[in-house]
Amino acid sequence: MLGVCRGRRRFLAASLTLLCIPALTWVYLFAGSFEDGKPVSLSPLESQAHSPRSPASSPREREGLEARMREVEEENRALRRQLSLARGRPPAPRRGNHSGTYSVEEGTGDSESLRAGIVAGNSSECGQQPAVEKCETIHVAIVCAGYNASRDVVTLVKSVLFHRRNPLHFHLIADSIAEQILATLFHTWMVPAVRVDFYNADELKSEVSWIPNKHYSGIYGLMKLVLTKTLPASLERVIVLDTDITFATDVAELWAVFHKFKGQQVLGLVENQSDWYLGNLWKNHRPWPALGRGYNTGVILLLLDKLRKMKWEQMWRLTAERELMGMLATSLADQDIFNAVIKQNPFLVHQLPCFWNVQLSDHTRSEQCYRDVSDLKVEEFGGEWVGMVSHTWNCYKKLLLLQMLEAICKHWEGPISLALYLSDAEAQQFLRYAQGSEVLMGRHNVGYHIVYKEGQFYPVNLLRNVAMKHTSTPYMFLSDIDFLPMYGLYEYLRKSVVQLDLANTKKAMIVPAFETLRYRLSFPKSKAELLSMLDMGTLFTFRYHVWTKGHAPTNFAKWRTATTPYRVEWEADFEPYVVVRRDCPDYDRRFVGFGWNKVAHIMELDAQEYEFTVLPNAYMIHMPHAPSFDITKFRSNKQYRVCLKTLKEEFQQDMSRRYGFAALKYLTAENNS
Repeated sequence: MLGVCRGRRRFLAASLTLLCIPALTWVYLFAGSFEDGKPVSLSPLESQAHSPRSPASSPREREGLEARMREVEEENRALRRQLSLARGRPPAPRRGNHSGTYSVEEGTGDSESLRAGIVAGNSSECGQQPAVEKCETIHVAIVCAGYNASRDVVTLVKSVLFHRRNPLHFHLIADSIAEQILATLFHTWMVPAVRVDFYNADELKSEVSWIPNKHYSGIYGLMKLVLTKTLPASLERVIVLDTDITFATDVAELWAVFHKFKGQQVLGLVENQSDWYLGNLWKNHRPWPALGRGYNTGVILLLLDKLRKMKWEQMWRLTAERELMGMLATSLADQDIFNAVIKQNPFLVHQLPCFWNVQLSDHTRSEQCYRDVSDLKVEEFGGEWVGMVSHTWNCYKKLLLLQMLEAICKHWEGPISLALYLSDAEAQQFLRYAQGSEVLMGRHNVGYHIVYKEGQFYPVNLLRNVAMKHTSTPYMFLSDIDFLPMYGLYEYLRKSVVQLDLANTKKAMIVPAFETLRYRLSFPKSKAELLSMLDMGTLFTFRYHVWTKGHAPTNFAKWRTATTPYRVEWEADFEPYVVVRRDCPDYDRRFVGFGWNKVAHIMELDAQEYEFTVLPNAYMIHMPHAPSFDITKFRSNKQYRVCLKTLKEEFQQDMSRRYGFAALKYLTAENNS
């Protein structure tokens, strides 16, 4: 029962009360003493009424007022000191778990006492709590193994980074696949004041493999039990998170809760928000032992130093061995064992307010943790030769991608390297679509490479380079997502690679491009059918109506009757779709949005003396779709076109510097076009 107690998405959330200091000094002050249970307010008018110049004032009243004023001034000084911390001013140095990496950004300085919980039963305590110093490193541990976990953890990490102001140290227990993916992401993000350490999850399997686990997380779902052994002995405390967590507040607020631990409390946990451990969900439901509703381990605060002194390893192992004699297996992985230990040792737990782990799933009481979305702090939800290289997408291509990708897979049986330009939410939507598609799930040679959205321009050539970089074949067919290759093109290209000796020559094999304006097309199954559709006006040579120069050098008139490959020469603005060796030059990343992104690449191939050869029995067809946002900007915005012209000139100057005299023809061709 996945959704019953460990919800697929969790939301950590908390209300935040901001104190604003007005510009006027005498607006409203609260005296330290109270009269009739109410604070004594001192406005400017009231201060005049009690001034020494007022005949109604007695010496005793003046003395009392002066005493209250001294108390008020002292309280105001204390308040200003507290608020200076909240604004990020450097506090006094304090010992703690510090990383060698320090942030140049503002520290949190926010103490728990400055935030009032809006939900009954979850309000902050009135007493002042120690603030988190702005240079104090916050340690976060996450178990993440496999493709699915690495996708989920990206959303978690981004939500933490979005709100944080302190240096962060991530401790990731990962397998080799997840480590490769996440190391690449952190490297490309280049986020300051963030340190990442990886721990080999495969080496920890022997520690927990003896525990039968029925939960979908498998053996990795038990690894939080061995964090006291896995993490460095010098690490005193850590926040442990499931991968299906999303933060809606600064993680420093949760880190500050460690200061509230008392006595032998070593675990910070939120009460489980389902009835799972009450054992009343269905007939003969028999959960592991727990205190009341039990605790959810999606968010855990661990005092590692104290746990080690308590011999935590021995404690949980003995408990698990004893309970497994009757339970036979865990249903909820580490959560069952944590709860069984707590049942025997309730003094170990510091119960966190439920807004620190709002469990959004079926059969939970999560709505009792918040009144509005803004109150939330954290939520928990849960042997090839030629490869096709493609990129997508801008926002307008969402529906096109989903439809076209399945269609491409039906036309092309070879491997595909696909770069996707998505937000976190869109990546999750695409994943759900892919998992629900019989066509895509039936393919095991399609690689999806997500480039996360950033900035206002579509980085088309960056996406192409990402797709090229991750190909595993010696040859690549460079295509776009809105083209369908002819049936059997993969096998035809494999034979052509051998026939034209691409392994030992610099050739770019051209696949002629056509287009249709019809959304419903009976796709031609042969060259003869395609020629017939050309004659009837069902198909056209690609961009015949708007950009003839882009594909005119292919010489479609010759292609109609050609039976053998033929060579064509480069011309200005030529941008065919080609098959090349994997070691071909990258696309120029400076070209973003619409305009010259493929033209520049073909020019580079020509400068490196690639021979352009048209394949006589190959073709691809562009399918219609709405104009992209970038082409609309190109057509409507003069400044956009001016910038593109400047970029083209810069690229041509670079070509001249790199290729010398041979590059003069590109300047001449551009001037004559």
